[in-house]
Amino acid sequence: MGKEIERKFLIDQQKWDKLAKPAGKLFRQGYLLTDKDKTVRVRATASKGFLTIKGQTIGASRLEYEYEIPVNEAVELLDNFAQSELSKTRYEIANNGKLWEIDVFLGKNKGLIVAEIELESEDETFDLPDWVAQEVTEEEKYYNSNLTLSPYQDWV
Repeated sequence: MGKEIERKFLIDQQKWDKLAKPAGKLFRQGYLLTDKDKTVRVRATASKGFLTIKGQTIGASRLEYEYEIPVNEAVELLDNFAQSELSKTRYEIANNGKLWEIDVFLGKNKGLIVAEIELESEDETFDLPDWVAQEVTEEEKYYNSNLTLSPYQDWV
């Protein structure tokens, strides 16, 4: 059984803009199924595709199963079966022994930047980088699947 424990945070835009960053990776991501109990996601990068099934989030945890698929099949699934979709650039930044994934959203979610950290347990301690502003782990509007249905630009 796969289990994901992840916390989400908003980013301080000014500090983020000044931060030295590695090259980002463009993600195109769409949902074949989105409801409160489960999602089925397809993701394509320039060279890889992924099919991901996620269960209902409880606290910072949920079941997650992810499978690499050929990128051309991921694009075909996105083009032909995705009910909703978003794009983002992801940056991976190490901080005090932990990997942070920072998503800079594009399109109708432009202006939103969310950092995620995966943990071994819900009570695991970690240091917050100074560019982290506010935790939004339990705010459903920040779930990627919900951002495809109610984009950031509609609520700012």
